[in-house]
Amino acid sequence: MSLATRISGFLGALAASATLIVSATNAQAEALTFTDIAGREVTLQEMPDKIILGEGRMMYGITPLIEGNPFEKIVGWNNDLILYDPDGFRQFESVYADDTARLINFGNPYAGDFSIEAVLESEADLVLLESGSLFKAEETGLMEKLGAAGVQVAFVDFRRNATENVVPSLLMLGRIFGEEKRAAEFIDFYISQMRKVTNIIDTIPAEERPLVVVENAAGWQVDFCCWSFGPYNYGRFVELAGGTNYASSLANAYSVTLSLEGIIEANPAHIVATGANWSESRPEVTSVLLGYDAETEPNVARIDALASRAGFADLEAVKAGNYHAIFHQFYNSPYHFVAIQQLAKWFHPDDFEDLDPWATFVELHERFLPFDAKGTFWMSAQAAD
Repeated sequence: MSLATRISGFLGALAASATLIVSATNAQAEALTFTDIAGREVTLQEMPDKIILGEGRMMYGITPLIEGNPFEKIVGWNNDLILYDPDGFRQFESVYADDTARLINFGNPYAGDFSIEAVLESEADLVLLESGSLFKAEETGLMEKLGAAGVQVAFVDFRRNATENVVPSLLMLGRIFGEEKRAAEFIDFYISQMRKVTNIIDTIPAEERPLVVVENAAGWQVDFCCWSFGPYNYGRFVELAGGTNYASSLANAYSVTLSLEGIIEANPAHIVATGANWSESRPEVTSVLLGYDAETEPNVARIDALASRAGFADLEAVKAGNYHAIFHQFYNSPYHFVAIQQLAKWFHPDDFEDLDPWATFVELHERFLPFDAKGTFWMSAQAAD
């Protein structure tokens, strides 16, 4: 064998080896390992391209991270977005009608209507669930069944410890969707908007922070008072906005049931009711129907009716015009910085005279969302004096 032939063979073998090395490196690069919000290490053999959402409202967190079509890798979801925020769903539908039409409704992951068989038929790579439901997912056997079927599960959190877990949840989603740069841009925006409030609130002493009662989904159940939040979710939003959350003094719990007698005795400076367009799936609600399709005028009678309920009408907060309503679904999305800005304006109007939450909401849409800001997302009842 000539030297030239041997050199040619060596170079060919070297090239083949290099190709194998590059291929192996690329294959390794395709694999993804991360720690989810429940503290679980999750390994995917390749980047997922078929994802199921345990809640449709996870699209609030996914959409601002995606440069292109946020539904491209979503094969199905639970239809809670359609049921509990139909205004928001219609915004997505107006841009991505073909995608929203093709999505499979897998049902509630923690109820009997969630089909493992349907998950397998969809050839899903990953199911995303809310971390607050980890125990329920384990208790119902969902985790075991999905694991046995070879489907990975990862947990995010935009609801329970929302302000603590929003950034790691967004970073995780950025990796899952291959949108790390876009996720970093949105996180920078989120932090800058939060600091417009927290940098000022940090200077306000505890004795100057008004007592606040949050009515979770006020009017969802007629003639019922009241669900609230402990030091989580909207309870935490109140604290970050410079208020003292009444329910936090009663229980260190996510959900706290209040009595009307307790509210009257506490006589809070502000009452904040959460509301959304629930009337399409639950016509009997008396809530303030806030959202993208909401108009202020038709909701005046609704907020006035809530503020004038027996026991509420005599409260100082109502008499002073400090009975407020704010969009409920801020509680389940990374957009809660908008809610915190508006709460801060209500609680400390002099300190936040120049802060414009609606301008923040508009900028959010212009920079990160595929549709425009419109509608009514907060309002206050008229003073009763």
